[in-house]
Amino acid sequence: MIPPEVLKKIRRIQIRTSHVVDDLLAGGWHSAFKGRGIEFEEVRPYAIGDDVRTIDWNVTARAGEPFVKLFREERELSVQLLVDISPSQFFGTQSQTKRELVAELGATLAFSAIKNNDKVGLTLFSDTVEKSIPPRKGTRHCLRLIRELLYCEPVGRGTNITAAIEHLNRTSHRRMVVFLISDFEDDHSENTLKVARRRHEIIPVVVRDQRELTMPDVGLVRFRDAETGQTQMIDTSSRRVRREYEALTRARNDNLDASLRRMRMSAIYLGTGQDFVRPLQQYFHQRELGR
Repeated sequence: MIPPEVLKKIRRIQIRTSHVVDDLLAGGWHSAFKGRGIEFEEVRPYAIGDDVRTIDWNVTARAGEPFVKLFREERELSVQLLVDISPSQFFGTQSQTKRELVAELGATLAFSAIKNNDKVGLTLFSDTVEKSIPPRKGTRHCLRLIRELLYCEPVGRGTNITAAIEHLNRTSHRRMVVFLISDFEDDHSENTLKVARRRHEIIPVVVRDQRELTMPDVGLVRFRDAETGQTQMIDTSSRRVRREYEALTRARNDNLDASLRRMRMSAIYLGTGQDFVRPLQQYFHQRELGR
């Protein structure tokens, strides 16, 4: 049984995301993510303006008049949310943690998929695969995904994107649209992603907090790395220390951007405490235009 307070939080997310899906995302989803192809549906008599390349010559010969083939788009997709729930995701200084942002984002993507009659699944990972739920349809299934996004407690301490991708390749038997949602605190996943993108459509979603980009002047502070547990005393009042920190952060982000470009992946960048709808809209629109 789901505790009442947990159910209440899940319902709140469902209500918030349903408005986003209905008003902003559902139409863009259909245009941005085409089906796997087209399949034959029926034949009908030829009409002026029909493409002559669609004429079914076998039926035409039997009927003594021209008939054309009709096709329909094979719409159903399998969408997999690959979500990083390592301890660094519990950090947040802008009214929410990265984990809370990811839960709301994941709910929006899941309901968008379901609304368009697609299947959606979920893989949660840290330095190991924590939980994997295969793609299915239905609102009840979506609610289960939200619950896991909110409350699955990681056993692992680090981030291993390679492990998550390898698990996906072992367990998926068809091409998927994969949203890889992480802060990408992992420098060793490029080769695995290169291989995976030949089989799946992988969309990186980079989640960050403002305080990971700039260091405030708050005096002498003891910092603890959420994933390694290491602690270090840092004098944040030092301009030199703050500049070095920001330079290191920029270099790390530049390296990630360069790595994604080498793999020809277009990423979505999201920040805690910020509206994630506009970046999603822009991404869907760019896909629709074929950029």
